[in-house]
Amino acid sequence: MKDDRRGLDEPRNVRLVVRALYLVCGLLLLTDLLYAKSPHFTFENWFGFYPVFGFVVSFSLVLVAKQLRHLLRRDEDYYERREQAADDG
Repeated sequence: MKDDRRGLDEPRNVRLVVRALYLVCGLLLLTDLLYAKSPHFTFENWFGFYPVFGFVVSFSLVLVAKQLRHLLRRDEDYYERREQAADDG
């Protein structure tokens, strides 16, 4: 049975979504010029500070989560072995 539906996996649609995302991000960056700021620190007044800060923090969060995965990961049969040990004891 063939599925004729077109989804986001089609390269043309992926390019369209990525371009739309770039456009929206660019427009949101330009809105930084349109409102009056009342910064607590001087660097908050820099053009594009909040978008750059948000990107850096999000990217850092992903990197930290990848490292935490190595620290917190369990073996595939961890819970089965634990259940077996509880049944035996």
